[in-house]
Amino acid sequence: MTITAVIFWVAIALIVYTHVGYALLLRALVAVRAGHAPVESSETPSVSLIVAAHDEGEVIEEKVRNMRALEYPGQLELIVASDGSTDETVGRSRDVKVLDLPRRGKVPTQDAAVDVATGEIVAFSDANTFWDPDALHALVRPFTDPRVGYVCGQLSYLSPGGANQEGAYWRYENWVRGLESRLGSVTAGNGAIYAVRREAYMRLDPRTSHDLSFPFNMVKRGWRAVYEPAAGAVERPVPSIEGEFRRKRRMMSHAWPTVLWGGMLSPRGYGLTYAFEILSHRALRYATPFLHGIALAANVLLLGEGWIYTVTLAGQFAVIGAGGLAPLRPRSRIPALCRYYVLMTTSLAAGLWDALLRGTPATWERERERPS
Repeated sequence: MTITAVIFWVAIALIVYTHVGYALLLRALVAVRAGHAPVESSETPSVSLIVAAHDEGEVIEEKVRNMRALEYPGQLELIVASDGSTDETVGRSRDVKVLDLPRRGKVPTQDAAVDVATGEIVAFSDANTFWDPDALHALVRPFTDPRVGYVCGQLSYLSPGGANQEGAYWRYENWVRGLESRLGSVTAGNGAIYAVRREAYMRLDPRTSHDLSFPFNMVKRGWRAVYEPAAGAVERPVPSIEGEFRRKRRMMSHAWPTVLWGGMLSPRGYGLTYAFEILSHRALRYATPFLHGIALAANVLLLGEGWIYTVTLAGQFAVIGAGGLAPLRPRSRIPALCRYYVLMTTSLAAGLWDALLRGTPATWERERERPS
């Protein structure tokens, strides 16, 4: 076998492993290991629920109603922290503690809210995310284990009425996070529904985000970062795959500083199990666009070396081609999934390009595309 062939098959194997093999291996490991048993307790620590919002006047009233409808038996403080909003966000945030802050970015706004919060647990959500009535109670329950510093809930996506396949991705991602949590700790959370023990809270580089930076930093400091599927929340994604691409590209421009020089790839503080999770779910997943590029280039060079390379090249172009057909056949699931995969994989590389070329600002704008 030539060096080019070795490079090709290694790249293909790593792509398949990070998307499929890792989850299957996790499942096998969870099956043979006892994992972490839940700690039962009736304690209900005081909680401060924080929503950092920038120009969310369209949804903030509904969000506040959703916050006030939460069924939590303990002390609950509700905070809306406006990050330099220029619309009606502050005026429409009634019956909660409101912070009207200058524009600094989401992370500094969350820090400012934590400074005035009184809860033993600080929970966070987005303005366009709506929690189940019992979600907060379920989200706080894992903190009865003194080893737990971070808990993320289960985010589900409502049907967007468009071609975006983000809901399918999140169902798979939630399943993988559940396995990671049972084995040790999750490698990332989500910004829609999560909570942190007050004493474990950290102040981050304002260019980054809690959902990617908190879990691995918690583990480095001796805490567990877990997933609680009973804590449910829903959100409506942008309807088009193009809008999702822009959103993911922006997110990855904030994620890459964490990955490259924010400490995620440093093994210091990780046990072997968590290092395996970070390598499989984060490092290899984010390297996917580059692995695809290597596989495609090597495959072209290998044409004429056997029929198998004609088949593999045809398969690669088939995925790209099926994605190109998706706009012509919007109700066809396979082309839509192919288009989603191609664009979301490309967004990883595009986010890195943005971070390296233009830098990563602390502020950002939410993708506000709406169904036509």
